Amino acid sequence: MKPFLLSLFIALTLSLFAEGHVGSAGVIVQKQVGNYQLLVSVQPPDVVPGTAHVTVYLEKGQASSIAGRPVYFFEGDEGAPEAEALTAVDNNRFEGAIWLMQSGSTSIQLTINGADGKATVVVPLLATSTATRDMPAGTGVGLAIMGLLLVAMLVTIIGASNADGVTKPGSAPGKSVQSRRLVGMAIGGAVLVLVLSGGRMWWNSWADEYRTYQLYKPVPLISTVVPVENGPGRAAGAGVPQVVLTMRPDTTGFSQNRRRRRDFNLLVPDHGKLMHTFLVRMPGMDAFAHVHPTRRDSLHFETKLANLPGGRYLVFMDVVYRSGYAETLTDTVDVPVVKVSAAQAALPRPVDPDDSYLMAEPMGVKQDAVGKLHLDNDMVACGKPGASTRLPDGSTMIWTDKPSPVLNTGELYILKFAVADPTGKAAKLEPYLGMPGHAAILRSDGTVYIHLHPVGTYSMASEAMLVNRIADTSRTAPKLNGARFRDSIDTYVAQFKTKPEAEKNAMLALQMPGMSHADGINNMISFPYAFPRPGHYRIWVQVKRNGQVQTGAFDTQVK
Repeated sequence: MKPFLLSLFIALTLSLFAEGHVGSAGVIVQKQVGNYQLLVSVQPPDVVPGTAHVTVYLEKGQASSIAGRPVYFFEGDEGAPEAEALTAVDNNRFEGAIWLMQSGSTSIQLTINGADGKATVVVPLLATSTATRDMPAGTGVGLAIMGLLLVAMLVTIIGASNADGVTKPGSAPGKSVQSRRLVGMAIGGAVLVLVLSGGRMWWNSWADEYRTYQLYKPVPLISTVVPVENGPGRAAGAGVPQVVLTMRPDTTGFSQNRRRRRDFNLLVPDHGKLMHTFLVRMPGMDAFAHVHPTRRDSLHFETKLANLPGGRYLVFMDVVYRSGYAETLTDTVDVPVVKVSAAQAALPRPVDPDDSYLMAEPMGVKQDAVGKLHLDNDMVACGKPGASTRLPDGSTMIWTDKPSPVLNTGELYILKFAVADPTGKAAKLEPYLGMPGHAAILRSDGTVYIHLHPVGTYSMASEAMLVNRIADTSRTAPKLNGARFRDSIDTYVAQFKTKPEAEKNAMLALQMPGMSHADGINNMISFPYAFPRPGHYRIWVQVKRNGQVQTGAFDTQVK
């Protein structure tokens, strides 16, 4: 029963939070824009229409004013409202609320003016309703009492008006007048009941439509892992056993619900990959994989897995659509145990060179807390005390500048990491998928997941799509032929894979404006993030050196 209950719990929790990055609704951007170094935090509303709270920190540069406006992908720049000024809280911080009136792929365009010139930055944002609001009990009682008083007053007024129409001035009202008053009150009361009943029916219908069409629900993902009978390498005599991960979005019900539809033909690559998939073995979070599946048709994606032990895994599949809409599809999958000999294990396995795997210690468990994940009030690396972890190539990754043993929810942190080679000297890092590195953060129960970059928590592909849409002067976004678009993207991705690493990184740098994110020392990397919920978290930090992806794992507690 334990695997079944674990799977059920994970499925329920992921279904509640699987929107964009799971459980992390806010967007954080840290980048150089013109002469300004900015750190931007946008907290979108969980009910649309609603207001997004925007905070801009000026880490470098002097600005006199900052204004922001929402720009929706399908309306573009021509359909965007006027910009609203943010309030200067102090010399280097501006705050404000920006109304989001529509659901879907959105951006907040910020314009900075000051002594260091004028600059603009586009923050991709997913505007969608993720919650419902219940009226407070006190408010409901108060409104009900006032409503009853209004109904009583209206009934009285209707009855009086009906009687006064036949009463002569100066004469006393007779029985007929009293009867007309009662008849008028009865008819008025009946009409008001019908009006109120119709209003209630309309309200319930609107609420049902909101829950059915506007409230976000993730697209289910169907994943399977099966062993390869004739694994790759057999033609060359290697015969290395492998398993294949296959993923398919479940499109059941798309025809009945237009707002739930996704056109998976319109996926676009994000820093060179059509999708990024992360697998984490539960409950210990001791096995980790970051892979990049290949598209077989519009709905089927697959990749070969190497070096993963058997067990139950959480699956997180990050995709970006042509509109800039970024989404994380989630699932659980059982990876079978594949027995290999020592000689077979030593053979190279033909997978994507940018795929990476890590087997680490499970999260720490106290002896008197059997079956419950626990971290002491101190930083640990892979379940062991310390602020560093050994990487597969013998180098060491260090979590530097951690502000306290226990972190706080909602507080904006810059998570900094440094890498030292086996001799203890600073290790030079190489670009990994066009950027200094990647990070993935997962809460111990799977309800919070984020794929981080040095520039923030957003997708660079989303930013590119929305920046290009703002530059487009057309009033509406043109409709595309999905099959042709898919073929063009698949051709681009296939050609991109064949290019030398230096050329690929140069191409990606052009596609990701503002990606320059120097830490001053070439062996360091940092990620901005605010933990949304208390709990125990594992952080996987990925860098590249000597042509190989290196992954370090750290645990921390958040209160």
